[in-house]
Amino acid sequence: MQQGKNELIIVGGGAAGLAAAVLCARNGLNVILLEQNDRVGKKIFVSGNGKCNIGNTHISTQRFHSQNPDFVEQVLQEYDAKVIEDFFHSVGLELIEGKEGKLFPMSMQAASVVELLEFAAQEAGVKIACNCVVKRVDSIDNHFTLETSQGIYTTHRLVLASGSVAAPKLGGSSAGYAFATRMGHTLVPRYPSLVQLVSEEPWLKQCAGVKLPGTATLFANGMQVTQREGDLLFTPYGISGLAILDLSREVSLHLAQFDYCELSLDLMPRFTKEQLTNLLLGRVDAKSQKPLSLWLQGVLHKKLVPHIVEVSKVKAKTESELNRKEIGKLVYALKHLKMSISDTKGFEHAEVATGGVDTSEVAPETMMSKVVKNLYFAGEILDVDGDRGGFNFHFAWVSAMRAASHISSQI
Repeated sequence: MQQGKNELIIVGGGAAGLAAAVLCARNGLNVILLEQNDRVGKKIFVSGNGKCNIGNTHISTQRFHSQNPDFVEQVLQEYDAKVIEDFFHSVGLELIEGKEGKLFPMSMQAASVVELLEFAAQEAGVKIACNCVVKRVDSIDNHFTLETSQGIYTTHRLVLASGSVAAPKLGGSSAGYAFATRMGHTLVPRYPSLVQLVSEEPWLKQCAGVKLPGTATLFANGMQVTQREGDLLFTPYGISGLAILDLSREVSLHLAQFDYCELSLDLMPRFTKEQLTNLLLGRVDAKSQKPLSLWLQGVLHKKLVPHIVEVSKVKAKTESELNRKEIGKLVYALKHLKMSISDTKGFEHAEVATGGVDTSEVAPETMMSKVVKNLYFAGEILDVDGDRGGFNFHFAWVSAMRAASHISSQI
């Protein structure tokens, strides 16, 4: 299918691809969107537990990660949450702000985001080809040839918004990386991020299902790396929860360097050491013969009690045998529970991936390749990943807007 000068092909019908398609089509381009899944926006549908944390009001370069932080800063410049809100208002979607600056569709349904974007694209004239697997991309004589499961496409302008290798069940793959490298781009190593962690600690199986607020501190080869606060969820394979997802990026990077990774968990973050000590001492009845394990259930989940008793090496068997020294052992165990980490749950369970196309080879103002003219990148395919809380979506929307703005200015 031969395309004309005012036509554009976008590979990938995710967040970045859909936004770029809508904006370019509105500016007069004939846009063809190629999506390998049976429908567009598959990752959007499941994001935020079906509510879609679409962005964040607290945009800062510190919430994004890349080997080239200057690139991120330049891309984000002048593109704040208000710009995102205006774009979604233009497609008929109202946003509301939740905790920590998180932005959600007012409907609190991810389906609303996908369906309104899809309608806006089609209304603007975008041709959407689903179940279209791109097998190969070549850049020859100032145009691109795409070999797909639905035939051959050619175009003078191409946007690669094909995502990362994360979440393969939702369409994540390394195809976009392969297309980029074939055209001369280099890649930064990819690792799972926002992902659950695996541990071989035998005590975890008896604690599976326990969820509580806590603080997780990551140590690599004995050196503290980072600390995150939030939910901790013990599982048969290891540990999950928001605090764990937030530090998983660092775990992936250190495991890739074969570092020994260990978590120190504070199961009582609302109390200082002194406060917790006083709380427990105040609960002791010197005349009570209540078993220690039962006494601990007054402050701790039953499943965690046996392991805390074991690792604390407390000698007391009953409540009456507790003293300040024994309480001190329990307090230390509760606020410094150690867990070795052997792996992550991998790309299959990861929300995003680190790494991607080297951003030093992409112009931040336009998202156009410095290697191949009229080749653009948007979204997760690039070496930019954000923290949990809508930041990855924010980068997807903004990178799409920058690409669309430059492409539109060329016609």
